Amino acid sequence: MERSTIVRVHEGLHARPATRFVKLAKGFESDVELVKDGKAVSAKSSVKLMLLAVKENQEVTVRANGADAIEAIEALIGYLENPKAGLDDEAEPQRPANDAGQAASSSAPQSMPAATGQENGLRGVAASEGVAIGPAFAHFPPEIAGQGRMLQAEEIAGEIERFRAAVAAVQARMDRTLAHDSLSAADRGIVAALRDIAADDSLTGEAEKAIRGGNDAVSAVITAASTIAADFGAVDDHYLNARADDVHAVGRQICLVLLGQDDVSLESIPEGAILIADDIGAWDLARAPLKRIGGVICGHGGATSHIAIIARSHGIPAVLGLGDQVNALRTARDVALDGNTGHVIIDPDAATRADYAGRVEAAAKERAGLTAFKTVTPKRADGKVIEVAANIGSLEEIEAAQEAGAMGVGLFRTELLFMRHMHLPSEDMQAETYAALAKAFAPYPVIVRTLDIGGDKPIAGIEFPDEENPFLGWRGIRMCLDRPDIFKSQLRALLRAAVHGNIKVMLPMVSDISEVTRSRALVDECIAELKAEAVPYATFDLGVMIETPAAVLIAPALAKEVAFFSIGTNDLTQYIMAADRLNPTVAKLNDVTNPAVMSAIELTAKAGVAAGIMVGMCGEAAGRPDLIPAFIEMGLTELSMSPASIQRAKKTITVMAAGD
Repeated sequence: MERSTIVRVHEGLHARPATRFVKLAKGFESDVELVKDGKAVSAKSSVKLMLLAVKENQEVTVRANGADAIEAIEALIGYLENPKAGLDDEAEPQRPANDAGQAASSSAPQSMPAATGQENGLRGVAASEGVAIGPAFAHFPPEIAGQGRMLQAEEIAGEIERFRAAVAAVQARMDRTLAHDSLSAADRGIVAALRDIAADDSLTGEAEKAIRGGNDAVSAVITAASTIAADFGAVDDHYLNARADDVHAVGRQICLVLLGQDDVSLESIPEGAILIADDIGAWDLARAPLKRIGGVICGHGGATSHIAIIARSHGIPAVLGLGDQVNALRTARDVALDGNTGHVIIDPDAATRADYAGRVEAAAKERAGLTAFKTVTPKRADGKVIEVAANIGSLEEIEAAQEAGAMGVGLFRTELLFMRHMHLPSEDMQAETYAALAKAFAPYPVIVRTLDIGGDKPIAGIEFPDEENPFLGWRGIRMCLDRPDIFKSQLRALLRAAVHGNIKVMLPMVSDISEVTRSRALVDECIAELKAEAVPYATFDLGVMIETPAAVLIAPALAKEVAFFSIGTNDLTQYIMAADRLNPTVAKLNDVTNPAVMSAIELTAKAGVAAGIMVGMCGEAAGRPDLIPAFIEMGLTELSMSPASIQRAKKTITVMAAGD
C-alpha cells in the first residue's frame, strides 16, 4: 500500500531527520520505500534517502509491503508531516561559558575592526557567532592513500572480511561514544547520523564492490567515499552538500582501522587555543575537549555542516569554508577570528589584539552577568513575582531548563510522548512521565498542555481525515473531546501525577466555552473513577491556551471558567494575521509586534486581570527583551520560553523593576 503527502520537516530530510526517519522505518518488518518524482529508494538507507534530496514542501509517497504496512505508513507519514521534525537538537542552546574565556557575545554581529585590512586577513564562512583570539593549534593529519595494488583472486574473500571487521570496529567505537553521559543531545544526534553512514549499504556495498573488482580495502573505501560524497555535492541543497564531508570523515575512520593507525588526537589542545584544520570529522570534534577550544577555523564546511552545529551548540566561534586559504594558517603563532563576519587574522598586530581582547572581555562580562540571574526571582516594582519558566517537550530537556534557572515549566508539549511510539502511550507510561516532570520542578508549577495534534502532525493510533487546511481542522481540544478514550487516559494520568508536584493542565485550541465545560466534566468523571479504584490522585488547576481569535474575543467569559490563561503567540499571530507561519511568502505578516496581535494580547491580559486569574505567555515572544516590559505592563505574571532565553529575561525584568 502507499500514501502521498507534502513534507513539512524543517529543511527536508537532511542528515539527522533522515537518520530518525530511517530508524523509524527499520522498526517495521515491512519493506518500505520513499518515492519522489518517480524515483524510489529504500526508506531504511540513510545515504539513499538523503540523496533523494527530499526538501520541505515537496510531495513524496511512502510505500510499504508487509504485515505491518499500515502501521509503517501511518508512523512515517506522521513524521514527514511534522514541521518540527527537522528542528530536534538544532535549537540554539544558551551559549555556555567557555572555560578559556574566548567565546564572544551572543548579541548581534559586530562590525569588523579596521585591522582586517592587513595583508594577513582572510575571509571564510561565518559559521558560529562570537569572536576569539588565542594561540594557533594546527591540526593537519596526513592524508590516507590506498596501497594501489590489485588483489589476487584468493585474497578477495579475506579482504572483504577485513573490511567488514573495520566497519564493525568503527561502529563499536561510535556506540561507545554515544554511551557517554557527557555527550550533549545535539552532539549525540550528529554522532548517530555518522554511525548510520558507517553502517549504510550504500557505502559498504560500494566498497565491497570495489574489493571484488580487485582493489585493496583502503583504496576501495577511499573510492566509495569519494563517489558518494560527489553525489551529495551534486545535489542542489546546502544541507546535503554538507554531508559530503561526513562521508569522507567516516571513510577516513574505516581506513585508519584498516591501517592499524590512530588519528591525530585533539586531546593535547591548549586552553583557549584556536583549532585550525583543513577538515575535522564531526565525530572527532564531538569527542574533543570542547571547553578548552577557543575557536575553530576550517578549510572545509559551511554554516549547515555538523562542525558548525557542534560549535554553535557549545558557544565556540567558528569560521569555516576557507578552502586553500587555510594553508596560510599552518605556521601561524596566534589567530584572531570573528564568527559573526567570517574574518580571520593571522598573527594579529597590537591594535587588533587590543580590539579582540576588549570584545572577548565584554562578552565574558555579559555571560557572567546573565549567569548571576540564574537564581534570581524577578519581581515587578510592586513586588509581584514574575515567573520565568521553560517550554519543553521531553524529560531529556529538564536538565537544560534547570541549569538555566527555570521557575517551573510553562509549557510541556505532550505530543512528543505520543509521536515517539508506534502505539498510543498507556496511562501508566503517561503518569510516570508527568510525575517525573512534577518532581523535577517541585514546588514550581508545571503546566502540561493536553494532546495538541491534528492532520499536520498525526500520531499512530488516531485516524485523521484528509483536510484542506489541518490548521483550521480537527485538532487540539476538538479532537480530544471527540476521542474521550484517548483524552480520559491522559487526564487520569495527569491526576495521578499531580500527587507528586504542582501540576496545572492547559487545553489547546480552545474557541468555545463549551470546550472547557465538557473537559471539566471529563476530569470529574476521571476523579470519580480513580476514587472508586482507590488510586491516589490530586486535583489540578485547569487553564486554556489563548491562540485563536475566538478565545481572545470571549476572554472575559473564559476567565470566569478557568484558573489561568497562557497566550500562545506563535499560533495566535498566525490566526490573527491569516498568514501561515510555515509559508515564507507571507513571513513578514507573521510579526507578533503587529498592532493587531499586540491588541489581542492586551485584551486577553485585561480580561484575565479583571477576573483575578494568572495570565502567562508560552510563545516565542515571551523571551524577547524588547517586548517583555510591554507584556508585564499589560499584567502578565508568567513568561515561558526556551531555556536559552531564561537568564536574559530575568535580567530584563529585574532591570525594568529597578528603573521603576
